[in-house]
Amino acid sequence: MTDTQGDPENGRVRLFHASLVWPLQLEPMAITGSEGRHWEIFESRTETHPWRRIDDEFMEDAGQFKERHYREFVSFLPYVQRFLYGEGRSRNSSQDDPPGGSPMHVFRRKDIDRLRVTLRKGQAPIELDIVHLDLYFFHDLDVVQLNLEVRANNLPLDTVRDFLFRFGRAYPSGWEEGGEGLHNVYLAEWIGVDGQVIARSDAEKREKYLSYVCQHRSPCISEHWASLLRPMVLAHSDEEGDLRYRLIEYQRMPVMAFLAVDQPRTLSREEWVRIGLATMLHPNETLPINEPGVIEFESRFCHDRFWTDSEAGPNTRFMCTGNAFTVVGDTAFPFFVDGERGVLAQFRHQYFLVFLIAHLHRASLLAFSEVLVDAVNDLDIRNDNSVRRFKRRIRANFETFLRFTHRYWFHELSERPHVQAMYRLCSNHLHNDALYDDVRDEIREMSHYLDSDSQRRQSNTVVRLTVITILGLIATVTTGYFGMNIIAFGEGSIIERALHGLIATSVFIGLVLFAVAKSKRMSDFLEALSDERLTLRGKFRALWGVVGKTER
Repeated sequence: MTDTQGDPENGRVRLFHASLVWPLQLEPMAITGSEGRHWEIFESRTETHPWRRIDDEFMEDAGQFKERHYREFVSFLPYVQRFLYGEGRSRNSSQDDPPGGSPMHVFRRKDIDRLRVTLRKGQAPIELDIVHLDLYFFHDLDVVQLNLEVRANNLPLDTVRDFLFRFGRAYPSGWEEGGEGLHNVYLAEWIGVDGQVIARSDAEKREKYLSYVCQHRSPCISEHWASLLRPMVLAHSDEEGDLRYRLIEYQRMPVMAFLAVDQPRTLSREEWVRIGLATMLHPNETLPINEPGVIEFESRFCHDRFWTDSEAGPNTRFMCTGNAFTVVGDTAFPFFVDGERGVLAQFRHQYFLVFLIAHLHRASLLAFSEVLVDAVNDLDIRNDNSVRRFKRRIRANFETFLRFTHRYWFHELSERPHVQAMYRLCSNHLHNDALYDDVRDEIREMSHYLDSDSQRRQSNTVVRLTVITILGLIATVTTGYFGMNIIAFGEGSIIERALHGLIATSVFIGLVLFAVAKSKRMSDFLEALSDERLTLRGKFRALWGVVGKTER
């Protein structure tokens, strides 16, 4: 790794925060056969796992409501506030229409105290404190987001870059000659509050990952991540569990990073590029100076509204690639490292929510697209059950997409220029708008297909009813001409009249069923009969087609 020029102490990160936001797709409850929503099932299993549901700050005593909570709340527009915190409350709210809660349901576990990481084989491990570890469920969406926030003090800048590159990977992308995982940390361990190791990574178990992919056609995640998510289990694994999830994107988890350094303006452009692209650039590789992302780094990924070298300026640079959101500032400014009112507080609250919402949008849209693809793959037009199942899945997906559009989909989050700018920068790099348009068009095409199929079936039904009506009209006119009673069935014993009625009913039922069975060909015959250009022989040939051929 390259060393920062100048005093080695200037190459240290005085305060480091990293926050992973990992979206996962949940298997629909209809598939698992369970009753209830995902978070309700998850909460009902609290005796078997350490996750506990938490209320937001608004449910606590007013004396516990901090200024940072207030600043977070007022940073967003009203419709975003209703999504994040629920509807407004008042003392005279109607009992028939009580205020709704937030569609976001959060669970937290507190049994893990630290993360011990060995970045490379032979290196000394580093320890980071666990700030919080949460799971976010969302109403109407088969998506869950894992959020892990860690912090550390006084780390070398090179170590931080290596950590950002290697940490937050669900599984190894390959293996080195020595057997250790490629591009991931050598060893990650969760340390409990009692100092014991709760779980550790197993990237070195090459056969485990190879056999899983070979058997299930799906990637297997490392044990230390799987242990965090339990009782949720991988969708294709042999583990038992009511809640099952699958990876929705690449194995690299989206990450936010906060770096407080001394004199950030002394960093070279190459160091800025390596910090901003830390999740994509291997720390040991030469900087690819000809890549567009490197050439246009400042214009593509940097937002320098607060990158000022004045006495009042915070010397803060924001960088966002979509999958990574990085804030670097000067430790000489107390406002930058203030966890209650400063940039650190904004990073952990306002900007975290911006990042979470942007990735919720992307994950939800990918989940909608996955459902559509799966429904089409399972469709067999020769199987009526398959067709009915396809229609139910498409219509349910369409209804959920409508609720997603009105409840979760935003183009503007805040009137504060910098918050809104960071949201647009993150969303644009994730291509959320284009993805939304693609999914909307796919669902619209599916909806049009279902509508056209329903109209086709209705048209066929009308044709059959028309043929039956024409045949019935002949019988009605004929019997009407003869005064209805061609044969006097009104006389005779009750048994004779009942027998006559039963025979007549059976004959008429047979004629109607025959007409229905041959209605398509009878329709073709009637059409041929009405065609003045067709010869008499051709019309008789059409009549023979009704009774002389079997239905295909």
